[in-house]
Amino acid sequence: MLDDLLGRTELKERIAELEDERESLQAQLDAERERRSEAARARQEAEERVNRLEDRIADLEGQLEETEESVDLTFRHRESVRGRRLETVLSRLERLENGPESVLTAYVDEAVPDAVADLLEGRAGLLSRAAPCLVCADDAGLVAAALRPPVAPEPFTTWSDGPELDRAWLQPTGRYALALVRSDVFAVGVYEGDERVDFEGFTSDVKSDHSKGGFSQSRFERLRDEQIAEHVERCEAALSGVDADRLYVTGDRRLVGEFDADATAAVDATGEPEAALGDAYDDFWAVPLYGL
Repeated sequence: MLDDLLGRTELKERIAELEDERESLQAQLDAERERRSEAARARQEAEERVNRLEDRIADLEGQLEETEESVDLTFRHRESVRGRRLETVLSRLERLENGPESVLTAYVDEAVPDAVADLLEGRAGLLSRAAPCLVCADDAGLVAAALRPPVAPEPFTTWSDGPELDRAWLQPTGRYALALVRSDVFAVGVYEGDERVDFEGFTSDVKSDHSKGGFSQSRFERLRDEQIAEHVERCEAALSGVDADRLYVTGDRRLVGEFDADATAAVDATGEPEAALGDAYDDFWAVPLYGL
């Protein structure tokens, strides 16, 4: 009665309501704290797992690098062959006879054909070091060799009962001309097989890198370029009168591409025209041979 008169009953009821609300809110707060705690633990566990996985990946990558370094693919054999030795190699390859479509021959320029990669498997990676090359291999794994021909055919891949080789890709055959073009030296020989039957050669007065004299650098380079251009024109005129079925041009890497030739090659032959042509001939017809 006294509480009612003093208004305390209503206050006590309000206090009780607020206490109930406080307890409810406290329960919600505790639940949220627990949820956040669980989330924090889950995040921490996930971070720890990510770290462990990264460590494992790094470890496996290190093992992979060590494995790649330890597996050093090398050619079974490599040499440069020409003349009688080349004839022996080609004759042995041509004697390789098996069943129909048991021997693969391919010319690999850049990309390794699928048939070659499938046949050679892991050793196909060696072709990136031998290319451009002719590949001969049999399906029994008895023979696998690559040769880099002086005269490159169009890329091809074929299966047969033996190697499909054209001797003209690898050896001097028929009537052809072989020229040497350097910035100040020209020589050309006409050949029947490996015998030279005609020769022409000359030198041109081209300023060397050591004869700059009183010229400015730009003027010196311009004069030298003009002299080289005149020399190339003389070479073209000389080649236009050559009587041969094919033309191969060797010499300075920057100049050989100026000529319409059946094959070109950069060689380091120097000296007087005739002697330099002999060196260029030997370099051009030397065939790198690789055992795969």
